[in-house]
Amino acid sequence: MKRRLPLKIWCWAGLGTLLWFSGCAQRPAADPDPDGPVFPQPAPGEFSVMTFNLNQYALVDRDDFPETLEPKPREEADILIDIIRGVAPDILAVQEMGDPAAWAEFKYRLRQAGLEYGHEEYLRRGRSELNIAVLSRFPIVNRNSHADDTYTIGPAQFPVMRGIIEVDIQISLEYRFRLMVAHLKSKVFHSFGQAEMRRNEARLLSNHIRDSLEEDPDINLLVVGDLNDTPHSAPLREIRTYKGQTLLHDLRPADPLGDAWTHRANDDTCHRIDYLLVSDGMLPEVVPAKTFAVRAPGLARASDHRPLVATFSAAERHPESAPDLSKDLPPDVPQND
Repeated sequence: MKRRLPLKIWCWAGLGTLLWFSGCAQRPAADPDPDGPVFPQPAPGEFSVMTFNLNQYALVDRDDFPETLEPKPREEADILIDIIRGVAPDILAVQEMGDPAAWAEFKYRLRQAGLEYGHEEYLRRGRSELNIAVLSRFPIVNRNSHADDTYTIGPAQFPVMRGIIEVDIQISLEYRFRLMVAHLKSKVFHSFGQAEMRRNEARLLSNHIRDSLEEDPDINLLVVGDLNDTPHSAPLREIRTYKGQTLLHDLRPADPLGDAWTHRANDDTCHRIDYLLVSDGMLPEVVPAKTFAVRAPGLARASDHRPLVATFSAAERHPESAPDLSKDLPPDVPQND
């Protein structure tokens, strides 16, 4: 739906070999890997968004010797770059990005692969391997990311560990949307209760979602990222609904085999914890045939998460053209012992 916000386009030009050149909105000239999978590409008048947890694209202890830190292994980084190159998203949201040096190296490798992005938002919070970021071929015209949100559990006060990115992206003179990126508290043990911490972070994210919808009920809003919980969990209910009303629609991208899981645990169990969630205003612009979970050879060696991709029309559409998401729900399976 149409936004009713004033247009302010903020563009900047990068300097140096590891910085960006602004104003680059063309799709990449690089040819896809002939040996890799073929992913749906946006048609003229469409744009794509990918969310991807890169699994510590950072300097971390990888050999049980904390005195030395190692970067993402070259083989793993190559797989990630090849997958992103094959999809060639117009907008890329990443989680578990490292410090500014790792961020610069990641962008450089994307450019070497033929992917040019002129606009970015990088939010550094907490440990250096747990940052979130956005790259866009289209101008980021408003920035309102949240690095100072806090909540309390009993007498203790906690910050939202990774913050929340909130940016407005101008696709054309006629179309723009608001993108929020989050990476909620993991299920790793915490003495104050990891589940309660994640639910509090979800409530704060929901506050920002509701602020946007109150500002403009017809806003084109897309919320993406690693939310670290399953679709029917309390944190997801906090984010998707409020007082019994649906705030956001779960696109539930699936791969060509119909699998919608996004995270593989060490015990080989798979769960859906990464999401693409859209508002009523943006749902009519979804292109379901080009909205998918990535299945690619070698991905499991590089990340424990699968990236998700959504494609949208860059033109406002009538609410009646919104896709019926119920058709993509999984079939009921009898639960037998």
